[in-house]
Amino acid sequence: MILLHKYMRAIGFSELRSRKELKQLLTDIVISSTERAYTSNNEEIILAEFSKDFAENIGITVCGEFDDEEKFVYEYYYPYMRGSIISTEEDVSVERHASQESYAGICDDIRVGVSLIFYLQNMISYVKVQSSGKLPVRGTTLTLSGLSLSGTIMMPIVKNESDRKKVNRASLNRGNLIAAARKGDEDAIESLTLEDMDTYTAISKKIHTEDVFSLVDTYFMPYGVECDQYSVLGEITECRLVKNKLTGEGVFQMLISSNDLQMDVCINEKDLLGEPQTGRRFKGIVWVQGYINFPH
Repeated sequence: MILLHKYMRAIGFSELRSRKELKQLLTDIVISSTERAYTSNNEEIILAEFSKDFAENIGITVCGEFDDEEKFVYEYYYPYMRGSIISTEEDVSVERHASQESYAGICDDIRVGVSLIFYLQNMISYVKVQSSGKLPVRGTTLTLSGLSLSGTIMMPIVKNESDRKKVNRASLNRGNLIAAARKGDEDAIESLTLEDMDTYTAISKKIHTEDVFSLVDTYFMPYGVECDQYSVLGEITECRLVKNKLTGEGVFQMLISSNDLQMDVCINEKDLLGEPQTGRRFKGIVWVQGYINFPH
C-alpha cells in the first residue's frame, strides 16, 4: 500500500490526493528518471534509486530493490531538495532506519548546539562505501536542505556594521569555548555557564517590554517527536520562486543562515505567510535532509 508523503506539498504537489495518481507518478519516475543509482549491499541484494526533478533542485526519489528475476520492487519514496552549498565540514555518522533501507545521519556541529539529525539523501553512495569496508570516511562535507509545510516571513533586526562585527566576534568566541568544553576544559565550561546565565537574566528583563523576536535573531531547535524535524528562524541570504513543471504550483527556494549554519529551504508558496526577500527572516518547521559529499 502506497501512502502519500506529507512533505509532497512542499515541492508543489498539494493537489495530489488519490493513491492511483500517486502510483502513476511513481511509475513515471522509475521509467523516465533523470538520475539512477544502483549498488549491492552486504546481503547481495541490488538496491536502486530513481530520481526525477520537477523544478531545479527539487524532485522525488523512488527506492527499492531488484528481485531474482531482475524486476524492480518498490519499497518507499520521498520528496527532496538538493542543497546548493556545503553547510558543515564536521564528521558525520550514519545509522540505518529499523523498518527499511533508508538512513539517518548525525552531525555534531558546535554552531547548532545540539546533535543535528537529518534524513540521508544519497543512500546508494553510503551503502557503496559501507559495503567496500571503507568506513569511517574522513574528510567528508555535508550539504543540508529542508522541506517546510508552514512558514512565516519576519522583518530583520536592524544592525549596523559595528553590530555585525560584534555578533561575529561573540559567535566565534562561543564556538571556541564550546570546542574547549567538549575536550573537558573546566574554565570553558564555567565561562559558558556564566554567559548563559547572563543571557537569561538580560532577556528576562527585556521580555516585559520587547517582542521576543526582536531579541532573538536566529535559532535552530529540535521540534516534535520526529528527530529530523526542527523549528528554525534564519536570515534569508538568497531567494527565488520556481514552478513545478508537472503541477504548475509555485515553490519558494530560500538559502537561510541560522546560528551561522547555512542551508536551503523549500516551501510551497501557498504555505508561506509574507513576502520573502533577501535580508528578511524565515520562521518555520523544517524536515532536514542531508547529502554527504564523500572525498574522491
